[in-house]
Amino acid sequence: MQSSSSSSPPGPVGPLADVSLRDCLAPAKLNLFLHITGRRPDGYHALQTVFQLLDWGDRMHFTRRDDGVISRKTDVPGVPEADDLVVRAARLLQTTTRSALGVDIEIDKIMPMGAGLGGGSSDAATTLLALNRLWGTNLSRQTLQDLALKLGADVPFFIFGRNAFAEGVGEALQVVDLPKRFFLVVTPAVHVPTAAIFSEKALTRDSKVLTITDFLAQHSSDADWPDSFGRNDMQAVVVEKYAEVAAVIEWFSNLSPARMTGSGASVFAAFRSKAEAEMAQAKLPASWKSTVTESLDSHPLFAFAS
Repeated sequence: MQSSSSSSPPGPVGPLADVSLRDCLAPAKLNLFLHITGRRPDGYHALQTVFQLLDWGDRMHFTRRDDGVISRKTDVPGVPEADDLVVRAARLLQTTTRSALGVDIEIDKIMPMGAGLGGGSSDAATTLLALNRLWGTNLSRQTLQDLALKLGADVPFFIFGRNAFAEGVGEALQVVDLPKRFFLVVTPAVHVPTAAIFSEKALTRDSKVLTITDFLAQHSSDADWPDSFGRNDMQAVVVEKYAEVAAVIEWFSNLSPARMTGSGASVFAAFRSKAEAEMAQAKLPASWKSTVTESLDSHPLFAFAS
C-alpha cells in the first residue's frame, strides 16, 4: 500500500495528512471449516468457522474529496454503484460520523464474485478502514465492526483483521494463531448464490457446537494439515447442484485434501511450500482459474483502527 503520508498515525492530529491511499490490498479469506449449528429466531444461521486471511485479493485506491461526494470510479459488471457494498460502506461511515468529506474509489477487481472468498465483504471493510484514516474519523475497531455488521455477516471479520475462530453469524470473533501456509485456490466458472444455498432444504443445520479449544487441540497435533478439522456443511449441497465444483473437488482427491470455502464455488488445498503448491497448480486443466497464495496473519490496514 502506498500513501501520500504513510508515517502519520490513524485519526486526526491537526490537519489531515493523507490525501490518498493507493494500492490497498483487500485480502481474500478462506473458511478452513464451516459448520452450521442451527437457525436463529431472526432467520439467520448460527455458524462456527475459522477464517484464514490470504495475501491475495482486490486492490483498492482512495482519493479524499472535500465536497462530500462519494464516487466509485471503476465499473463493476453486474453491480450498480448504489448497490455496491463499497459505496454503502463509505456512506454509512459518512452518515455515522457526520463527516463532510467524500472520496473517489477505484477497484482493481481480482477476486471472482460468488466464489466464497469474501470479495465484496473485504472490499467494504477495506473501505471503512481506509476512510477511518483518510477522513480522520478515528473510530475504534469495535465501533467499525459494529457498523460493518450492518453491511454483511463477513464484513466484521475483515475489520477484526486477524485470523479468527468465529461464531454467531460470523461476528463473534476470537484470534487464532495459524501456521504460515501456501494455498492453491481453484475457482470454477460458476457463480454460487449464498442465499440460495442457505435456503436449500437439504442443507444440514445441526452440527455439534464445538469450542476454539477443540480446533486448537487438533491443530496443534496435526501441524501438516490443520485444515483437516471439521468440514464445510455447505459443500455437499453445492456439489450436488454444481457439477463444476464437484469436478474440482474430484480432481484434488488424487493429489491433496481439498475443501470448498464459504458457500462456494472456490476450492482450496494447503501446502507447506510455494513450490509444492505451484507443482500442483501446473497439473490443473488449462481452462480452470487458479492462484497460489500465502497466508496472512493480519489485515494490511490493521493499524488504521485501534
